[in-house]
Amino acid sequence: MEIGIDSFAAASAKAGGTAADSMQAIDELIERIVFADKAGLDVFGIGEHHRREFLDAAPTVLLAAAAAKTNRIRLTSAVTVLSAADPVRVFQNFATLDLISKGRIEMVVGRGSFTEAFPLFGLKLEDYDELFTEKLDLLLKIRANETVNWSGRFRPALHNQAIYPRPLQNPLPVWIGVGGTPASFVRAGTLGLPLMVAIIGGETHRFRPLVDLYRAAGKKAGHSPEQLTVGLHSLGYVANTTEEAVDDYYPGYAETFTRIGKERGWPPVTRSHFNAQTGMFGALLVGGPEEVAEKIKRHSEALGGISRLTFQMDNAGLSHKKLVQSIGLIGSKVMPFVNG
Repeated sequence: MEIGIDSFAAASAKAGGTAADSMQAIDELIERIVFADKAGLDVFGIGEHHRREFLDAAPTVLLAAAAAKTNRIRLTSAVTVLSAADPVRVFQNFATLDLISKGRIEMVVGRGSFTEAFPLFGLKLEDYDELFTEKLDLLLKIRANETVNWSGRFRPALHNQAIYPRPLQNPLPVWIGVGGTPASFVRAGTLGLPLMVAIIGGETHRFRPLVDLYRAAGKKAGHSPEQLTVGLHSLGYVANTTEEAVDDYYPGYAETFTRIGKERGWPPVTRSHFNAQTGMFGALLVGGPEEVAEKIKRHSEALGGISRLTFQMDNAGLSHKKLVQSIGLIGSKVMPFVNG
């Protein structure tokens, strides 16, 4: 199983953080990616948001900086909000990244879990699914063909248009990022694309019927089981002991998800809720190395086997030092436990 990190490039936790604080946060993020490369992790992903608390509005720029300073780790988006982007520019950016990285770039494309990108780029939220369907179709056509003929509703048509540069990898890896919408799982399976499932709460095993839908749709469309790979994006944090991990992670987690909950109508986070999420069946991967490794194995079994697991851990206000320590433990202890 490949194991790595996804980051949303959290901004400084300081009230009224300055541009200098943002500069430091980005510098530390690149340091963590370089450290993850040296620590033996398989993949590092950068999200895309257009909110004050995140610095990942231009993820390909961050990935380019990381690509120039790393040697072996695969670099990916997590996710590219394709509904709000031009697929031509998305492909060109990632093809260029693939050349910079010498063939280590992937992209996970999705519709996004926040909605700020739609008004920002002059799009209608009611076109949420239609935008993604059409733009994914164009992106895959560009990936497969140097010269493209295409027409759609949301973008000017392309007539015998050659699109450059071409990536080193052929094809450039494209994953579909999904939450809990059945149609999204079916679409990924029908297209034969690898699936990245974001499970940030609840009980992981409850997603098994959706993963089965994905595999059934892929089989029906004629894709081999080996092509229908499943990855899991989970909130998590590893410390030397479970007690240390919980003490470090809980305060920032509770603050972040209580704040987001006010926007979405969720109840405030309580310690009992958190304890349920870090328990045997809950989605959070927070604990000591051996406990987290065992939980990753249970998650994989519950979903019928996963090929990739990414931790999202910079959403709890943890210091750069704590995050680096956690990455080191994942590389030195969690990965050997999982794959040994």
